[in-house]
Amino acid sequence: MVAVRHGDLGAFETLVVRHQATAWNTAYRFLGDASEAEDLAQEAFLKIFNAAARYEPTAKFRTYLCRVVSRLCLDHVQKKKPRYGPDLPEVADGRPSATDLMTLRERERDVRQALDCLPGNQRLVVLLRYFEGLSYADIAGALETTPKAVERLLARARAALERRLTHLIQ
Repeated sequence: MVAVRHGDLGAFETLVVRHQATAWNTAYRFLGDASEAEDLAQEAFLKIFNAAARYEPTAKFRTYLCRVVSRLCLDHVQKKKPRYGPDLPEVADGRPSATDLMTLRERERDVRQALDCLPGNQRLVVLLRYFEGLSYADIAGALETTPKAVERLLARARAALERRLTHLIQ
């Protein structure tokens, strides 16, 4: 980003190529809609590019990107309730049986619905921790809070998810 701040468009292209999957995955898991996730990921990179002159390297770029995507997701949910499409991403390699596939889809639907019931900040913390693999410190940086607050949000989210998904645990 420091190179981008100095006008290096190639450096920005490298950042986009390296991190576009993280932006899209985070947005998709939050919104549940592939095209909206793509639009939001593009919007995030556009915002980052437009803010390049003001960029200060105080955190990892991935943390900075997740902060921008998180804010856009929360703004989006305030404007429109997220909805999840009926189709799931293709399973790579290996072909599960029809019964296994049906069970997998039902479980994923149940998990998506349970995630959808969480408040926005709790949902983002779960997605960033368990789907994107960010550390508590990186999540705290992305959401502009403390690692202790992230820990509390995760604890509340896990408790709520456990109550909603007990039928999957049995």
